[in-house]
Amino acid sequence: MKRTGRCVHLAATADDVARAAGVSVSTVSRALSAPQKVAPDTRLRVVQAAETLRYRPSRAARDLATGRTNNIGLVIPDLENPYFSSLTKAFQSGAHMQGYQLFVIDTDEDATREPEVLGRLAGDVDGIILCSPRAADDQLLAVASEVRVVTTNRRIPGIASVLIDEAGSMGQAMRHLVALGHRQIAYAGGPLTSWSDQHRRAAFTAFGEADDGVALHDLGSFLPYFSGGVAAADLLLATPATAVIAFNDLMALGLLDRIKSRGVEVPRQMSIASFDNTMFASAVTPHLTSVDFPRRMLARHALELLLSRGRPAAGSAGEESPSKTLTTQLTIRASSGPAPETTRSPRTEA
Repeated sequence: MKRTGRCVHLAATADDVARAAGVSVSTVSRALSAPQKVAPDTRLRVVQAAETLRYRPSRAARDLATGRTNNIGLVIPDLENPYFSSLTKAFQSGAHMQGYQLFVIDTDEDATREPEVLGRLAGDVDGIILCSPRAADDQLLAVASEVRVVTTNRRIPGIASVLIDEAGSMGQAMRHLVALGHRQIAYAGGPLTSWSDQHRRAAFTAFGEADDGVALHDLGSFLPYFSGGVAAADLLLATPATAVIAFNDLMALGLLDRIKSRGVEVPRQMSIASFDNTMFASAVTPHLTSVDFPRRMLARHALELLLSRGRPAAGSAGEESPSKTLTTQLTIRASSGPAPETTRSPRTEA
């Protein structure tokens, strides 16, 4: 309602447009929301009447007419992780360009929360993108039966996905360290429920099996935070490893901090490489060697799969679903250097 002096102008309604165009209200709705379903001359009359009356359909009415909300849900494990915060920004930009609003939910690395938040989201969005989900396959497939779903960094039969070449990424880091002369290499892994970690660990193991001259040290699984890297550092220094690959940059920062406090120089005595190539990789001394992931490309492909009008983004378990695998690039910085000339002895002191 708009007041001008003593006059009150009521906003035009669909009934007003229908009367002006000589059609039914349902025809007005179809002409404006699904024009391909209305004869061209009829649509023209409706559009002209709507423009003359300055009619603007309400968002709620448009949603009811089209069955669409123009909302997308984005579920991520941890917004404080710089990788996921930058990935969220890429999704935000991509969704905005396509006329969608983005609802972001942080599950705080809690797999038990995912089914609950997904159930709440399903009725309010046109689709959901799950970034590195931790919940069980059957739980995620149940959600995918109700709303379009795309996963990133995890493959689930029956759900469309955009993946990172985890084996290739680990291979790049390993080949780089071997080329520097390292023959004792450790891996500090991430959460046990992480699909990415499972595939990186498998590639790490396979590399050692293929090269008898390289000894591997699997330090175990850790929380993907700074504290996880600190916890891994003491285990690392109890091995003869001269290089370590961390699950992500946050863990690498914890490793670096603890290693330096133990009197080990990086990279002269210990080289460090990691994954994600976040802003922190070049904000610490020495700068971190890290595998860079194409975040914008990942977001673009995930949105394309989710919003495609052809084949559904998800099907039943075991059914082939669309999938895209993206390559990565190792960014070499000062945290990785030539292996020490003499073998480093394990340290056990605190």
